[in-house]
Parts: sequence; C-alpha cells; structure tokens
Amino acid sequence: MNPLYRNDRAGKFPKSWYAATTDIPNERPPLYGHIEADVCVIGAGFTGLTAALNLAQKGFSVVVLDAHRAGFGASGRNGGQVGSGYNKSQRWLAKSLGQAPARALWEMAEESKANLRTFVAAHAPDARYRAGVAHGGYNLSEVAEEHRDAEYLAKTYGYDQIEELDAGQLRDIVKTSVYQGGILDKGAGHLHPLRYVLGLAKAAEAAGAVIYERSEVHHIAKGTEAEVRTDKGRVKAKFVVVAGNGYLPNIERKIAAKVMPINSFIGATKPLTDAQAVLARDIAVADSKFVVNYFRMSEDNRLLFGGRESYSIGFPKDIETALHQRMVNLFPQLDGVGFDYVWGGTLGITVSRLPAVQRVAPNIISAAGFSGHGVALSGFAGKVMAEAIAGQAGRFDVLSSLPTPSFPGGGALRAPLLALAMTWFAMRDRLGL
Repeated sequence: MNPLYRNDRAGKFPKSWYAATTDIPNERPPLYGHIEADVCVIGAGFTGLTAALNLAQKGFSVVVLDAHRAGFGASGRNGGQVGSGYNKSQRWLAKSLGQAPARALWEMAEESKANLRTFVAAHAPDARYRAGVAHGGYNLSEVAEEHRDAEYLAKTYGYDQIEELDAGQLRDIVKTSVYQGGILDKGAGHLHPLRYVLGLAKAAEAAGAVIYERSEVHHIAKGTEAEVRTDKGRVKAKFVVVAGNGYLPNIERKIAAKVMPINSFIGATKPLTDAQAVLARDIAVADSKFVVNYFRMSEDNRLLFGGRESYSIGFPKDIETALHQRMVNLFPQLDGVGFDYVWGGTLGITVSRLPAVQRVAPNIISAAGFSGHGVALSGFAGKVMAEAIAGQAGRFDVLSSLPTPSFPGGGALRAPLLALAMTWFAMRDRLGL
C-alpha cells in the first residue's frame, strides 16, 4: 500500500497535540495543468521547504509539491528534539572517515542548529525553541560511553556545552530511578515542530516559491529537463529535489534502496500537577535504548512522551496501551495519568544511521534517512542541496560521501527486514543487553 495513505487520510493532519495547538492555514490548491520552473521540490517538510526557501532567495523559480499538506509528515509530528551531531558519534566518524571529514561534518551539524535557532527567532517565534537535551543511560557502561563522547567533543572541537551527570544529578532533573547517569547537552534543544515547519512554508512562499498541496508525485521522467508528474498536472524543471523521506512512494529505486520507513508514536498526557512533575527543567530527554524513549514537557504542562516500537509499516490498532506502559516504566508516578492525544508518524532510517544524500541523476538530488536526527540536519540538507543546484556542491559532496549502503534486497525487502530488526532490538532492550 502507498506509504502516503497507509496510516493517514488524504490531507488530514493527525489528531496530535501539535495540530491542536497550531493555527493551520487554509489548504493550498493542487497542481493542475502543465507548468515550468527552474526547480521542482517533492515534499513540503523541513528538507524540501528549506531547499525551496534558499533557492527562491537565490532567484530560482521554485515549485513545491506535496501529496498531503505542508508539514503533514514527520516534520510536523516528531518529538521536536534538536540534537547535536549525527546518529553516530564523532569518535566513530573520525575513526571511520578520518579526522578532516569528521570535523567538516561536525561543523555542518553545528551550523544546522545555529541556522534553526536563527530562523525560529526571526520567522517562527511561536515554535518556542528552548535549550537543553539530556541523554539517560540504563547502565554504567552506557553512561561512561556518553561521558567519553562528551570529553572527546570538548577536547577535539572545543564543544563545552555538555555537562556530565551521575545518577543523582540526572535524577534531580529527570524524576526517574531508572537512569544510572548521563549528560545534559545545553547546545541542543527542543521546539514545536509543526509551528516551525509551517513557518518555513510561509517564508518560502514570501521568497517566491509556490506550494501545491494534495499533489502526489507518481513519476519523474528523467532528462536534461526533468518532468515531474502528478495525477492532474506536470512540472517541467531544470532540477528536481526529492525530499519525501519516510513518506516517499517507490518512485525512485536508488532512494528506496537506502531509506527504510519506520514508525514512531507520541502521546500527550493530561496537564500534570506540580506533584506529578517529571522534569525539573524545561529540557528534552532521550535515552540509550535502541527502541528509544524520548520526552519533554509542553507549554501547557503536558508530558509529550514518544517511543519507537512498531513491527510493521502500518500503525498498530492500539497505539496508546504500549506507549503508556513505556511511560509508566520510566515514571511510575504517572500510572493513573492518561493521554489526551496519541499519534504516530513515519521517519526514515539508513543501514548506517547516517543521512542518505545522493545525486540520483545529474539534475535530480535527494536527502533522506536522518535516523532520528532530522529536526536540524534535514533542513541543513535542504540548504546544501540548494547550494549544489546553485553551483556550489562542496558541502553536498561531503554529505553524499557518507557511508549509506543499500538495504539487502533493496526497497523490496525493507518491510520484512524492519519487522525482524525491530523485534530483535526490542528483545535486546527488554533483556538489558
């Protein structure tokens, strides 16, 4: 089944706390007929809209196509955590790629956070960026690994934003006895992702980009000028940016082979009382499980609690029960507190957990598979793709050199591989391996 409609109704935002607390604009019209543009962007999320904004600012004519609505996919549903670096440590990157490439990647990741903060302050203050992301470890070896990474960043890059925490220090901030310590990264942060992505859409349009909603792309005809086809229209473009990530239908084999869609789920509790408080500071938290828990408080004092446990590409019929149990395992004091909102979304991961940035054809480029680090990095990838189209491909080439091998069997075997992998890693988490 088409991933665009497997878990969603056409054009209908999920009943999330994000949608309930956002002034969503009226639906934009779909594409009808044949038009031309310098660039056609497929996907109106963080990546596609940032690419569109940067290209329009450079003077390109830009058309953005989205099968649903701007901000409809993972960009408007995720945990809102703006993490540092990548889903691989800088120590791993330096060992695998070399010191110089690792440093270049670190500098780009730092710029991605700075770009986000600057944009939010200027164009989307209602997204409420707040500094601070803590990571909790379940055992002392995990905590020691987090501390070694922090010390490496301080020594190698001069990054002094991470505070190392023992069990007691972390417990003073995160009211659970489960974590044995961790870190607090004050250079990371969190925000309201739907308000942020809608701010990107508004800014892109103000710069001259045109966004068409309810315009699903079903084919890209390659050539000196590519033709992007929907059911009701076509765009002839000199360049194409493919930015569908986990929601991209199988319209390009090279992308499908490298990016696997995986589901994640979030619940927003009823507003908590002071006696039920689980966070002493306005920070976000993630932990060391492979099937990760992530959470933060909302502006109206709800716990936004997320977990990534799904064994199929379709959402389970009952999201709430398993998600609530994961929350109570961490915070027994919330046993009687229910969710007012529960929703799911689909992100993209790669074999290496590094972004898959690639040139599909000479004039067709793509970025996807940010593997849980997409809030800042996906937008930065959009900026880098805009640079490449404008003739400055240096940073695009660095990102496209990251090791992102294809999944065994390519796109055809992603679903059964997902089921096997998630079952295996969930078992490891439960056994504490």
